[in-house]
Amino acid sequence: MPQHGTRQSARGGSAAWALVITSVAGFMAALDNLVVTTALPSIREDLGGALHDLEWTVSAYTLTFAVLLMFGAALGDRFGRRRLFVVGITVFTAASAAAAMAPGIDSLIAARAVQGVGAAIMMPLTLTLLTAAVPAERRGMAYGIWGAVNGLAVASGPLVGGSLTEHISWQWIFWLNVPLGLALLPLARLRLAESHGTGAPLDIPGTLLASGGLFGVVYGLVRGPVDGWTGSVVLTALFAGVALLVGFVLYSTRAKNPMLPMRLFRSRAFAGVNAASLLMFLGMFGSIFLLSQYMQGVLGYSPTEAGLRMLPWTGMPMLVAPIAGILSDRIGGRPVVAAGLFLQAAGLGYLASVITADASYAIQLPGLIISGVGMALYFAPASALVMSSVAAKEQGIASGANNALREVGGALGIAVMSSIFAAQGGYASAQTFVDGLRPAVAVGAAMVALGGVAALAIPARRRTGGQGPTTAPKTDAASEPASEPVDEPAPELAPEPALAPTAPTPRH
Repeated sequence: MPQHGTRQSARGGSAAWALVITSVAGFMAALDNLVVTTALPSIREDLGGALHDLEWTVSAYTLTFAVLLMFGAALGDRFGRRRLFVVGITVFTAASAAAAMAPGIDSLIAARAVQGVGAAIMMPLTLTLLTAAVPAERRGMAYGIWGAVNGLAVASGPLVGGSLTEHISWQWIFWLNVPLGLALLPLARLRLAESHGTGAPLDIPGTLLASGGLFGVVYGLVRGPVDGWTGSVVLTALFAGVALLVGFVLYSTRAKNPMLPMRLFRSRAFAGVNAASLLMFLGMFGSIFLLSQYMQGVLGYSPTEAGLRMLPWTGMPMLVAPIAGILSDRIGGRPVVAAGLFLQAAGLGYLASVITADASYAIQLPGLIISGVGMALYFAPASALVMSSVAAKEQGIASGANNALREVGGALGIAVMSSIFAAQGGYASAQTFVDGLRPAVAVGAAMVALGGVAALAIPARRRTGGQGPTTAPKTDAASEPASEPVDEPAPELAPEPALAPTAPTPRH
């Protein structure tokens, strides 16, 4: 009996350490999605650079993060999850230091791209390592804490970035990661157990096709306003990018072990929620990128004040997500997700209509609150829809695909909306900034509204004899991806933090 108690105590200690280590790592990766936004005016003043350079300081991170997210998980399965987790932390921490010491805008962009590589290796392994360390009966609580910490990172990103930029310097938004990363390295080696997955073949061709295609499209969109849309470099980048992405789809349709199995998109639910996710992040990321600069460069708020004023939007999911989960359980995820996206679109549309060179915060606040409520209604039900739309054995792949498409949407959103901003306005004066901002945010609102339409294409919840929703199938039906109505309760998962991965059922 004493020995049994000792083993239980040791396991409990291991679980606690795993929760701390993986939550802090997830916090770092999630924070760096938006922490840069309120520092952009200071970075531009210090390092120089035009609008397209500022776009790359954000997009370089989100693009590499998106493309390599599923590849990072596969590397961990094959070579050891703890080992690759340590590699990811090392790369992320070193790149953060390089970003902090960047002497110019180009070196900052390069460091941000490497940061994304580290995050893509580190982030998907946080949940597999956490699951391996926590007993099954306590995983729901562990996932909840992990999700809350990541949600806090997203909500506080603009505020943390603004506060550090104003009171110390913008470099400290990157230096912040260094002591955290250095502390995690020995803890991960000492406190996490090694584990491996199935060791399926790595999809290197698929990764290269997706990486090249996305880079080509984003590069063409970023350079279009600068070099002209008919310039040879822009056209070559766009056509090559589209061709590579088409090649990726064709390859993934026929490959034996593709990074992203195209058969999953036969499910209307999976296809609908992923289309909605991509469009939601396209409109949201691009809007945050421009509005954070508007608050500082046009309205004259300090970085900290700008971060605080973004909280009704970025922080709302922390308050409303539990209500969204309850609504989803009662009426199904489809109407909640669709309502959330239409509210987000309405909020952005309102902001586009009231933005002026001297607009008061009181005028903007309703749009920020409506957008925040819409964002909150989207996240948790969307996560459940993704997980319930596929067989249990494919939930890890489905989760990774959804997270990758969200990051892709973010990168495309910044590129598309910045192109509109540059074509209609610019940085020359407060009025020219507003002239470009209003149509850009209006397009962002339209993209999110299209996401709402995509959400309506998700099949409705099945009902049996008026007794309410059925439960997700767990027997023979789970052997194939769902292709018919699946708007049903998903497995007990972590609350969905904005911009952070959903909690998959990890492979062992």
